[in-house]
Amino acid sequence: MRRLSVLVFLSAVLAGSVAHGAVTVFGGGYAQKCFEATKLGKYDEASITYCDTALLNEPLNQADRGGTYVNRGVMRLRRHELALAQSDLDEGVNLNPGAGDGWLDRGAAYLAQHRWREGLNYMNRALELGVSEPEKAYFNRAIAEEGLDDEKSAYFDYRHALELKPDWPAPQQELLRFTVVQP
Repeated sequence: MRRLSVLVFLSAVLAGSVAHGAVTVFGGGYAQKCFEATKLGKYDEASITYCDTALLNEPLNQADRGGTYVNRGVMRLRRHELALAQSDLDEGVNLNPGAGDGWLDRGAAYLAQHRWREGLNYMNRALELGVSEPEKAYFNRAIAEEGLDDEKSAYFDYRHALELKPDWPAPQQELLRFTVVQP
């Protein structure tokens, strides 16, 4: 049952419905259009072209260049282009290591590859740095913990994700699978 839920979640991750954050890029231009497309959940060719054009032609500072790589990586993750997504997310985090949302997205890419330990480490780093939507990091961390057979930690992280965003159905649904027994 648990593995089925993980697979259902990973399908949702790849479809872009949960687990992603966009890294804010300032200054207008194509990098800004890339950010806005990512934030809106787009991943079509035109949206990826915004990112490509920004990276090739715009004079971006290091943080905005890193954010643009992360945003393109999120789009590629949504397109199931895991190797390209991983490359972009790694480059984005390397350029802007202080952006927690980049670490969250990098971790989501590892979860999509069933690389639970790496995904867990990146979720922890995202939470240390701070993210715009911490409930997603806790939810993803719970997925990684379940993948590592740590159901107790997963339960508490799903609960925390729900506390942070009470109207989010994903953690509500995951928590239905758990039975809490008092010692």
